[in-house]
Amino acid sequence: MRARRFLLSVAVGLALCGQASAAADIVDGSYGNKEGCLYSETGESSGADVFFLLNKEGVTTAASYCEFKGEARKVGGATVVMAECNDEGAEEPASFELTLTPDDGGYTVSFPDGTRWGPLARCKK
Repeated sequence: MRARRFLLSVAVGLALCGQASAAADIVDGSYGNKEGCLYSETGESSGADVFFLLNKEGVTTAASYCEFKGEARKVGGATVVMAECNDEGAEEPASFELTLTPDDGGYTVSFPDGTRWGPLARCKK
């Protein structure tokens, strides 16, 4: 009986760890344009109007931030994930299902309305 409880708790623990790591592994680094990668390195914005940064937490632009929520799932070669987006000047965040499509070593981020950000290249370390 004791062994059974132990195995059950180990199985539950592994399942929970798998779920937590799935959310953290949406992308394997930082991707962006020149300004976004500079922000990734320094933590400071240059004030540029065209600014994109994709990392494991979400997508940042000059005027908005989309934070990944929940688990990502693979659809074909792409990754689909829910995100809560805050646009500059908006009072309430909006939820979107974003599609992250691998694109020549980077990613393109697509919204349901057809809006696309990218391709975003891997930032140099």
